[in-house]
Amino acid sequence: MEHDVPYLMVYRKRKKDKKTMRLAKTAASYLILGNDSEPGIVDFLGELLKKMAKKFRSFLVLEIREGAMDSMEFVISGPYQKLPSTLDALAEGLGKIEARYGAELSTRISGADDEAPVDDKAPDEPVPLFEAKNLRAIGGTWIGLEVPPAYRDGEGTEFPVYFRKFRTQFAETVQQALFEFIRVQTTSKIASYHALGKRQIHEEVLKIDKKITEIQNSYSFLLLVAPINISELKKRYFDNGFKNIGTYHYRLLPIDPDILKRKLYNLDIHEIDDPALAYIYDEKREEIDHELTMLKERGSQNFFYSGIRMYGSVSEELLEEAKAILYKVSEEPASSRQTVMNAQDFKSLAAKEFEYFRKMAPDYKSKVHIRKDVNIMMVARGELYLPADYTLTALEARALIQHEIGTHALTHYNGTRQPLRQMACGLAGYDALQEGIAVLAEYLADALGANRLRTLAGRVVAGDALGKGANFDEMFGLLHKDYSFSKERSFDITSRMFQGGGFLKDIVYLKGLLELRQHLSEGGTLEPLLAGKFALRHLATVKDLTDRGLLYPPKIKPRYLLNESCNQKLGYFKKGMPLYKMV
Repeated sequence: MEHDVPYLMVYRKRKKDKKTMRLAKTAASYLILGNDSEPGIVDFLGELLKKMAKKFRSFLVLEIREGAMDSMEFVISGPYQKLPSTLDALAEGLGKIEARYGAELSTRISGADDEAPVDDKAPDEPVPLFEAKNLRAIGGTWIGLEVPPAYRDGEGTEFPVYFRKFRTQFAETVQQALFEFIRVQTTSKIASYHALGKRQIHEEVLKIDKKITEIQNSYSFLLLVAPINISELKKRYFDNGFKNIGTYHYRLLPIDPDILKRKLYNLDIHEIDDPALAYIYDEKREEIDHELTMLKERGSQNFFYSGIRMYGSVSEELLEEAKAILYKVSEEPASSRQTVMNAQDFKSLAAKEFEYFRKMAPDYKSKVHIRKDVNIMMVARGELYLPADYTLTALEARALIQHEIGTHALTHYNGTRQPLRQMACGLAGYDALQEGIAVLAEYLADALGANRLRTLAGRVVAGDALGKGANFDEMFGLLHKDYSFSKERSFDITSRMFQGGGFLKDIVYLKGLLELRQHLSEGGTLEPLLAGKFALRHLATVKDLTDRGLLYPPKIKPRYLLNESCNQKLGYFKKGMPLYKMV
């Protein structure tokens, strides 16, 4: 029981009714009574309610029970004349719960006066815990809720996948109705229905979080799908007059995907009673399963099909934005590119950014790794990896500092401060939002160059071509001839798109930027998105968990937020500026 929550959900055990008990356990404050309750339980509850009603002016007991086997109706009992807004909110929310295929749910409020909900009862109902007049005398209110067992059929066959969806919607509905009671009838300072969920993470959830993170950290997906012979292939391709790319070679798998999958599905995620947490871990398990399948499919057409499921395909809106960039932004010639930094120089620049973070978080730690077996710059587990032969301009360096460190490394650290390790590793589908923020960071840091934006657009055009069956030579020609990319840039985009057998991840940069623009234009703010690695679809869940004190706001924030032009440029972006105007 939470000390600042003026309600208690009660469930009395019945045979073969574990699902209703699971519904009760979604509440922050709940009481499960055995078949033969101790004689002192009513006296105990009476004393408890007296104290809570005195503290909050009023206190609610919500008792739930299972309806008849063939029932598809929620039945709400309560003093409607005194609690119309609460009961109406409950009825309205329950009426929106999705029914399983071929069925229809309904809602009914019974007992329109004070006496009926407690003193009058159906023959099969248990003896009430309280007399209505006694409960009113101590400042308490009772509501009964009969829940139809819509998650099983008339023969008792259960539908576990549907139950999880039913439970999530049920928990949110009840919290919203309870908040209506709290807002109107009590002196509680709770500001949102989100705060009515569980305030503690069960030890078993933390064990699952640890194990699923260990499984994810046992391999590096991006490294394992990146070819190790790309430099040789590039030289051969150019020598052959842009024909015959040859065969990609990959690192040997350091793990057995089938064994990791077995470990994944041994995790009792279905036993998590907090719907929000159950949702994110179930979703993450499915994503890891999908990644492991893709690792087994490297070099095959199936890898490409699996990638569509993971990253989506190119929408018409996304393709049009990409084409607008390519038509309106000219590529800067290679002759204008003045290299001023190598890998060691950039490592020193990154170290200064790490020091800036340590001013906000003295415990911040990260490293820069310069390696010969890496062909692209990337951040993995909060640390920066650079190709040994890497060179870049001052503008590119400023952009990549805010992209790789000011976004990816920063959100990794903020995620490590959360009780849930998955906030650092990344919830399912986090890539698009991460890359969208990272590209926006380049723009806000006055470092988004023409070639950089064209490259992101070129990846979208290439992804669209891949989906339409283009081979390596056709895609290279499309970029080089039709969209005026240099041969080097055309090769880089094409070779990345074909790694693994067809890898659509590169479309998420521009896709994420579009989704972020939509979010901000609708009143969303940037800073809450830096609390860890998650997708935009998780924002309501993250807010819910933050309101409950289970997650925290971001500890460190990026340097570009201090730029004088930041607010002005962010304002332009929020108003829906075309992406080609970002350079």
